Amino acid sequence: MTSPNPPRYRPALRRLHWLMAALVLVAYAAIEFRSGFARGSLGRTLMVQGHFWLGIFVLVLVLPRLALRLRHGAPPITPPLPLWQALPAAVLHLSLYAFLLVQPLLGLATAWADGKAVRLPFADVALPALIAPDPALAERLEDWHKALGSAFYWVIGAHVLAALYHHFVRGDDTLGRMR
Repeated sequence: MTSPNPPRYRPALRRLHWLMAALVLVAYAAIEFRSGFARGSLGRTLMVQGHFWLGIFVLVLVLPRLALRLRHGAPPITPPLPLWQALPAAVLHLSLYAFLLVQPLLGLATAWADGKAVRLPFADVALPALIAPDPALAERLEDWHKALGSAFYWVIGAHVLAALYHHFVRGDDTLGRMR
């Protein structure tokens, strides 16, 4: 049964979790909604640029989040998970962190390989391109970015369903640790 005061993640990790969840959700929404705007229109440009910079913000936030998680670990789940649940949970969390790191890097690499200058918002400063323009590489990177994005709809969905399963079916304190 869920304990009244379960051990929780540190406040900074909880805030980063929910902030990053919101950023990922809005980034996905922006890229999906872009198709509602004509190519070359201001609306479409805003959706694509919003998607890009939300991804960069996720990349910036995942580094301190990983450092905090590695330093402090995760609070125990009560009652403890059986191995058949603990193993997939660990793989799912590792997949989520890998996505939060790799997906924005693929987006950034795609822009550079496409020969686009990545300028900081509200500043006339461009990030130095770490990849020389290469249209064929840009196309491959964009394909990987899209494929990974599609795959992670499922991983994020599994994460949400697992949290709900733990709360409503198993009755443990998994969800309470992130409140």
